[in-house]
Amino acid sequence: MCASRCATGPDLLGDLEGAGIPVLGAVEHGLLVHEALRLAPDVVVAHAARIETSFTDSAARLAATAPVAFVLFTADADVETMERALASGIHAYVVNGYAPERLRPLIHLAQTRFRAEHKRRREFDELSARLEERKLLERAKGLLMRAREASEDDAFRMLRKASMRTQTRVGEVSRRVIDAARDADAVNRAGALRMLSQRVVKLRALEALELGGAENGRRMADSMARADAILDAFEGGLSRATFGDLLDAVRSAWHATRAATGGAGDARSLLELDRRAGAMLGAAERLTAALKSAASGAARHVIDTCARQRMLSQRYAKQALLMDLSADADQFAIEATRAEFEHALSVLGAAPLGRTEWRAHLDDAAVLWAELRTAALASGQREGHVALAKASESLLALFERLTEDYERDPGLLLGAWR
Repeated sequence: MCASRCATGPDLLGDLEGAGIPVLGAVEHGLLVHEALRLAPDVVVAHAARIETSFTDSAARLAATAPVAFVLFTADADVETMERALASGIHAYVVNGYAPERLRPLIHLAQTRFRAEHKRRREFDELSARLEERKLLERAKGLLMRAREASEDDAFRMLRKASMRTQTRVGEVSRRVIDAARDADAVNRAGALRMLSQRVVKLRALEALELGGAENGRRMADSMARADAILDAFEGGLSRATFGDLLDAVRSAWHATRAATGGAGDARSLLELDRRAGAMLGAAERLTAALKSAASGAARHVIDTCARQRMLSQRYAKQALLMDLSADADQFAIEATRAEFEHALSVLGAAPLGRTEWRAHLDDAAVLWAELRTAALASGQREGHVALAKASESLLALFERLTEDYERDPGLLLGAWR
């Protein structure tokens, strides 16, 4: 028991002890929360002639940190004050009704109300948890059904199997599936920004060579629209506190890159576009790395590696074109890109594969890569430029599809890839 009273109030301490109720401490109102937390009473009994806001604020803080049955004796009959007091966690608000002989029944009343309130809150929390778990389960099943074109029963069996394997509730497994899908999508989108930074330079170089025509223009428009859409989606979906500075850097670099696509198309303007696109690539790399670091699971590395191949395919084609268009282009960078692409291809070949057709996709990628390299060696001729444009777009499309397959893989979503 913890008793609190005003200096002019009744002798709570003496009356409680006289009623056979043990008192742990008697405190002034200003120390109510501190002392109640220290003494951990079963009941708080207080007297205050008038109820100030500071008193109900203290009661509310106590209810939020260490809920306890609370009896309040007062002369304050104001209805709004009464409502505020009851909302703050006071269970028995007694107006002009203090009497020593009433202490025991009123304390019992407050304890009964407190237990009933605690029971209702516990039942409500349990119901809310079950409903939330149900929502998570349905979302997770939907993700697995779309990923593997599985039935609802099959998706549930996958979740239940993962639950038994990890010895966690199905609801928690469902939450992890949802988080994994969100994280994989974010890494994929950020990786796409890297690719788009290089693709717009490649497309602009093809335009300068009078290749591609309307199709090339359509691809440029699609690239710009896609970058804008990804950045807008990130603006509403990523934590500003965590990723805001990185996202702002990408957006700023993209605006500069986009503005430079309207240049004259000569060698000088193309190299300026490439410089700005390089700044965007660096900013997108940093954002992707942060997103990958924030996600859990080794499979994020596989997704990022696969997604990065899209960028490398476009950068390699761009570098080959720029070398034909300008003597100032970096003659050694294309070799570094080649080595990086081929190393990543070997990494993906050694990664765990969820479907046998993925191996066939990687084999096709090796063939397309060989075609792209052959086209790059002959890019000084128009036929070589045409072949380079075709092979780079085919390779991009293949790794777009493969990245999405990795992203939606049930093994990844269920945490089987470690």
